[in-house]
Amino acid sequence: MEKIKIALIFGGQSSEHDVSCVSATTVAGVLSKEKYDITYIGITKDGHWILVEDTEHIADRAWEKEVVEVADDESKQKALSKLPRAIISPDSSHNLIIRRGDSFEVKKLDVAFPVLHGLYGEDGTIQGLFEMAHIPYVGCGHLASAVTMDKFFTKVIADDIGVDQAKYVGVRAYEVADENIDSVVERIEKERQYPVFVKPSCAGSSVGITKAHDRQELIKGLKLAAENDSKILVEESIVGREIECAVFGYGSNAFATGVGEILAAAEFYDFDAKYNNADSKTVLDPELPAGKLEEIKEKARSIYRACDCFGFARVDFFLEKGTDRVVFNEINAIPGHTAISMYPMLMERAGHPMSEYVEKLIQMAYERHAYQK
Repeated sequence: MEKIKIALIFGGQSSEHDVSCVSATTVAGVLSKEKYDITYIGITKDGHWILVEDTEHIADRAWEKEVVEVADDESKQKALSKLPRAIISPDSSHNLIIRRGDSFEVKKLDVAFPVLHGLYGEDGTIQGLFEMAHIPYVGCGHLASAVTMDKFFTKVIADDIGVDQAKYVGVRAYEVADENIDSVVERIEKERQYPVFVKPSCAGSSVGITKAHDRQELIKGLKLAAENDSKILVEESIVGREIECAVFGYGSNAFATGVGEILAAAEFYDFDAKYNNADSKTVLDPELPAGKLEEIKEKARSIYRACDCFGFARVDFFLEKGTDRVVFNEINAIPGHTAISMYPMLMERAGHPMSEYVEKLIQMAYERHAYQK
C-alpha cells in the first residue's frame, strides 16, 4: 500500500518559533513511519522554508543553525543555497517543490499538518495557502484561525453569545507613539482601574503580555505590546484560578474534556513562567465548586462552535476569586504539544492518547476537504 504523503510544518516567523519546534518533535513521534511518507518543513524566523532531513534535531533547531548564525544577507543567501529547500506552492497539481542545489523535484501532497504557533501559522495565512493548493490540512480553517488568533474579534464573538469575559480597552500600535501616549493613557485610565493586563491582540504563548499597576508600567507595557502586534488590548485584571479545557472535533460532534489548572510560578502565567520556570505547575482534574466543571465545558464548546473551530483547540478561562464566576480568557487554535502543554494531557486523561487523536485529526482533514469540493 502506498504511503500517505504528509508535510509536517514547524518553526515559523512568530515569537513562538522555538515552542513550535518542540511541539513538532512531539507530534512527529506519534506519526507512523510505515503509514506516512513525511516531509519535514522548517520555516526560519526570516521566513525561509527548509527541508529538514535530520529529524533528531528539530527541537534544538540545528536544522536552521547555518542560516541563523550568519549576520549579513549575502552570507545568509550562500548558506541557504547549500541547504535543501521544501516549499509549498499554491499550484494544485504540483504543490510541493523540493530543491537541492540546482535540481528540483515536485510532488503532490496528500495532507498538511501545520504545527505552527502565532503569526503566519495560527492566524489563517498558511491555511489559506493550503486551500488555494487544494491540500487537505489539519486544524481550524482560515477564518476560524484568524478569528481565534485575534483577541479583539474573539471578544466580539464571546460578547455575541453571552459568555463573560474581562472588560477591555482597544488600542492601536500607532497610538503608542510618544506624541500620542498621554491621551491614550488618559483614555484607558478613565475606563479601567489598575492593575490592568496589556496584551498584543495576536500574540500567543503569553508573549508581550504585562501587568501594569500604575501609569509608568502601563506605558512600558503598551510599548512592549506594540512591538508584537498592531492591535493591543488593555484588560481589567481578573483575580482567580486559571483553568484550561481541551475541545476536539467539529460541529455538533465536538466534545470538551475535563479541565486542568495552571499554578503559575510568577504573578501571572507569562512566557517565562510557562516555559522557563520549573516551579509553574499544571494540575489535572482540580477540585472545583459544584456545577463549575460542566459550565466551563459547555462554555468551551459554545465558543469553539461560535468561532467555527475544526479539529482541535484549547479554551482558557478564569474562575474568579470570591464569586466563582467563569470568565473566558482566550482560545488557541493550534495548542502546544510540549512536555508541559495542557492539551495532550487533558486528551490523555479523557481516554484519547496523542497517537489516537493525531490520526483522527488527519482523518478529519480529509472529511472537510471532501465536503468543500
